[in-house]
Amino acid sequence: MAEGASGPRSLRLLCLHGYRQDAGSFRARSGALRKALRGRAELLFVDAPHVVAARPGEASLLEPLDSSARGWWFSNPQEGTFSALEETSSCKGLEESLEAVAEACAEHSPIDGLLGFSQGAALAALICALKQRGDLHFQFDFAILIAGFKSRSLDHQSYYQEPIQVPSLHVLGETDRVIPAEMSQELASHFSEPLFLTHPGGHFVPASAAQKKTYLEFLDRFGK
Repeated sequence: MAEGASGPRSLRLLCLHGYRQDAGSFRARSGALRKALRGRAELLFVDAPHVVAARPGEASLLEPLDSSARGWWFSNPQEGTFSALEETSSCKGLEESLEAVAEACAEHSPIDGLLGFSQGAALAALICALKQRGDLHFQFDFAILIAGFKSRSLDHQSYYQEPIQVPSLHVLGETDRVIPAEMSQELASHFSEPLFLTHPGGHFVPASAAQKKTYLEFLDRFGK
């Protein structure tokens, strides 16, 4: 799915949804941002490959369950669940998700940047590290990470060993109870020159007039 102007300066952003969302629900929830960036950026949405089933006793600090809920990887593969707060030796599903994003990048090429929300932002950060390592599946110039966090999976810690050089804009909600701002700041600390957009709200994609200005100023760096 895509929306935006087709002019020569329209950037193409691949959008990675949060845990328990899908491409369609993320597109709907980012309508204000799509409108704010119309004529400047074309947003393309991709589904995570893993279906998330509702289970009793699942961690409470998670996004509301969509009817077609999906995830990029699971911190508890036995239960088929994920929590950003859970330290684990497992990251079941990551390889399939990397393949799905690589396929989407090829299908929609050229991709100028990644835009990730919550678990999608955490995944986008891992992909930025892979790009820095020279992975040719991921050719893009920048990342916008909204309510992102550093993965607690032990298997992912190698991604953060070197400062990530990819230009990045980190969007933090001051009252976000799902991914507290401190977790987003921790992720940003692994980027060499992170920029910040802080808003007073919670766990959503902000797109007020002032926030639109910050997005556009960031995107203007790549509008050649």
